[in-house]
Amino acid sequence: MSSASGSPGGRGTPARPLRVMAVFGTRPEAIKMAPVVRCLREDPRSFEVRVTATAQHREMLDQVLRHFELTADHDLNIMTPRQRLTRITTAILEGLEEVLAAERPDIVLVHGDATTAFAGSLAAFYAQIPIGHVEAGLRTYAKYSPWPEEMNRRLAGLLADVHFAPTPVARANLVREGVPAERVYVTGNTVIDALLWTVRGDYRFSDPRLAREAEREGDGPLILVECHRRENWGEPMRRIYRALRRFLAEEPSARLLVSAHLNPESGEVARQELEGLENVLLFSPLAYPEWVNLMARCHLILTDSGGLQEEAPSLGRPLLLARDNTERPEAVEAGTVMVVGTGEEAIVSALRRLVRDREAYARMAAARNPFGDGRASERIARALLHHFGRGPRPDDFTGE
Repeated sequence: MSSASGSPGGRGTPARPLRVMAVFGTRPEAIKMAPVVRCLREDPRSFEVRVTATAQHREMLDQVLRHFELTADHDLNIMTPRQRLTRITTAILEGLEEVLAAERPDIVLVHGDATTAFAGSLAAFYAQIPIGHVEAGLRTYAKYSPWPEEMNRRLAGLLADVHFAPTPVARANLVREGVPAERVYVTGNTVIDALLWTVRGDYRFSDPRLAREAEREGDGPLILVECHRRENWGEPMRRIYRALRRFLAEEPSARLLVSAHLNPESGEVARQELEGLENVLLFSPLAYPEWVNLMARCHLILTDSGGLQEEAPSLGRPLLLARDNTERPEAVEAGTVMVVGTGEEAIVSALRRLVRDREAYARMAAARNPFGDGRASERIARALLHHFGRGPRPDDFTGE
């Protein structure tokens, strides 16, 4: 077990707070790390927390920080137009080298599978600082799917000293790969903490178009769409949106709310295929509170996102996954997510079934949520204290 370097003193001298550096740079990372930072800061006697934002995403990251009332102590501000993975990685390594040399935290926390997670882990390794990996152990075991996320999280896992697995399945993956069981803590997923903190029944949308759509009742199913993954760029993305056009021709009462991603490889395709249709509303990516409250008002979700697979079950919303595989098999096994791929016929068929078959819809909507109970951040805090010899081991989240 690691031990923190405390302040010198005699017997009975209380240990100084653990110095924790949280590193994140994308909107999903910020959403899932913000509850952890807030939780740790609620215990200043145990934790001294610093936040470094790489700003791999800029505007979307800033929106999340404002919502959770957080500011970055260090901002690398690396984002550039049409940024390449090589440039993202090298900019993070160079920026974090200086930050870590100045701060010398006891542990660096990274999250999930963005390039920031891998580069942040590598920077901490070069500085010989322990690494904690939040949302550890997710796997497809397909090198290029999702790309580059599958290898980002596996490489971060190889470098990590302590692993915060969201589910028992993720823990089993890590142990099977040779990670010592005592270094893995099953915490639940922090995205549920963030979601429960944000969704409100009386939420008011700032965009009047979204407010009108969210408040309509009895006008047909409201389907939320968000597709952006790199492995779907090109023809797969066009098939997804062509399938949606076909479905609307069959079900003219349905309405699509489509997040047209800022990346032109996905957003422009959505506009080319769907713009001008009366029952389609295209909009730029929303601030996090708007987005999750819109999820709570929709009928079902079509996406290629990873994180939405965790959020939808908490809201009782069936999710169709436009990918060929998932690193979250718990959602498929629980019945909350259906993997449909990117084929036109498969997407149209799945949408048709959930809109027309009330029993099929009800089974997915009522399935259990295997990802969290809103206490993941608390478990991570207690796990950190245990890892550094300052408290008992917390009970694992079981997903039951």
